[in-house]
Amino acid sequence: LRRRLSPQPPRPCEAYRAEWKLCRSARHLLHHYYVHGERPACDQWLRDLASCHEWEKRRSAEAQQSLCESERARVQAARKHALVWSLRRSPPADWHLPLPQDEKDE
Repeated sequence: LRRRLSPQPPRPCEAYRAEWKLCRSARHLLHHYYVHGERPACDQWLRDLASCHEWEKRRSAEAQQSLCESERARVQAARKHALVWSLRRSPPADWHLPLPQDEKDE
C-alpha cells in the first residue's frame, strides 16, 4: 500500500528558516558556547528547511520522511530531560503566614 502524503509539513517552512537563522545568530552562538562549551549545530535546521521546501514543491516522500523523523527526534530529546522541581498538589499549610524578617532589615 502506498502512503498518502500530507499536503503540508508539520510546521510552515518559515518556522524552519527562523530556527536556522536564530541558531546562526551571534547571540545564540555566544549563549550556546557559554552553556555547552561548543558551537551550536545548525545543520539539522538547514536540512529540515530543505526537506520542507521539497515536501511543499515536489511532494517528495523522502523529504516527508526526513522531516517527520527530525521532528520525532526533537520531541524525544525534549522529553528526555526530567523536571528539576517536584510538582506539589496543594500549597504548604503555612502559606498564608508572613515571611520571617531578617534583623538587618529592621
